Amino acid sequence: MSRHDEPIDGDLVRGLPKIPVPDDVQEAVRTLIRWAGDDPDREGLLDTPLRVARAWKEYARGYEQDPAHHLGRTFDEVGGYDEIVLLRDIPFQSHCEHHLAPIIGKAAIAYLPNQRVVGISKIARVLHGFARRLQVQERLTAQVADCIWTHLEPQGVAVVIEASHACMTARGVNTPGVMMTTSRMMGVFREDERSRREVLALMGY
Repeated sequence: MSRHDEPIDGDLVRGLPKIPVPDDVQEAVRTLIRWAGDDPDREGLLDTPLRVARAWKEYARGYEQDPAHHLGRTFDEVGGYDEIVLLRDIPFQSHCEHHLAPIIGKAAIAYLPNQRVVGISKIARVLHGFARRLQVQERLTAQVADCIWTHLEPQGVAVVIEASHACMTARGVNTPGVMMTTSRMMGVFREDERSRREVLALMGY
């Protein structure tokens, strides 16, 4: 076992299996460190390529998941409940596909059941499954809504996402504190103005 295959204290993905990292992946990180102007062979950076590679495997674990899988088990016995089901302020993190910079935000996800509901944690898992990929916020919003619409077959779906993009706040225009909001309405929330107003009010908009 090489030094780089051993567990490292303080690894960004502590608690997960210490997956092996190919040499070319580590060398790519070393090249980036040199390009940034530092020395990848100095003591403080010796293990950084391994940590970064493993961290990125964690950041992008959504590629190994099928978010729709979380919607496979539904419940029909809801005691006659036929109103909106809403989860608010679901935190998530992603990375933009243009600069690989963090996207940090929260989502509000609602659906109007059509005789079937799903465990509430599954809705959050759908969000995280798509967020843990290289993303743009518009596509993330659409993917979450489309997945719920297709696999739960509800009467309506509403997704609103607010997020801060480090590609804008920490570089380029360097404008911190800016939040981007995207939404997708489907079914009754798109077609019926009163239903749309109701769900947006419940979301706090």
